Amino acid sequence: MKIQDPIVIFGKWAEEGKDVGMERGHANSVKEMLEFACKERADLGKKFSFLDVGCGNGWVVRDIGENKLCERAVGIDGAQQMIANAVSRDKKNEYIQTDIDSFSPFKRFDLIHSMEVFYYLKNPSKTIKRICDNWLNPNGRLIIGIDRYYENFQSHSWEEKVGTPMHLMKEREWKAILEKSGFFGVKTWRVNSSKDWKGTLVITGKTKQFLQNLQRR
Repeated sequence: MKIQDPIVIFGKWAEEGKDVGMERGHANSVKEMLEFACKERADLGKKFSFLDVGCGNGWVVRDIGENKLCERAVGIDGAQQMIANAVSRDKKNEYIQTDIDSFSPFKRFDLIHSMEVFYYLKNPSKTIKRICDNWLNPNGRLIIGIDRYYENFQSHSWEEKVGTPMHLMKEREWKAILEKSGFFGVKTWRVNSSKDWKGTLVITGKTKQFLQNLQRR
């Protein structure tokens, strides 16, 4: 199979309507991730801004945009076709077609989410470091979900099946990346698992100031 850039692959999927299937397939995992993150924001009782990295057709942005504490919801994606699908469904929130590896927001965010994106990036460690240093506010949190990781053996063949480069790392390696990037309180867990499926690996961390604020409450 010819190896293609993931942006090309996702663009084709958007044109073929597969983005709707991705939404359905990831919904349960994302629901649990967002419940965790949004409860924390609700406990703080403050308005927050939100960024979805690899937003696809914008389904997560649309959902968070309805949260009464969310004052700004933005989605970014490398595939122009995905952004076109998002904009066609949602005139309220903001969508940006951009190279995720080099993206630089003009305004920082309080909560950054991503589902099934980071193992496609050329250098996940570098991008996560930039998120910690330049994308998040001092009271921010990053939460990401991935289905392709070493312990989930069913995902090992995906690179060949899909025909695009993918990283394959262990759970502890993903956790270490966040810790080395400057995130604090880093934790991992798995959601939506079954007998033959290890589930979505969730990795999350927050800035030091956010951790201190919660400890004072």
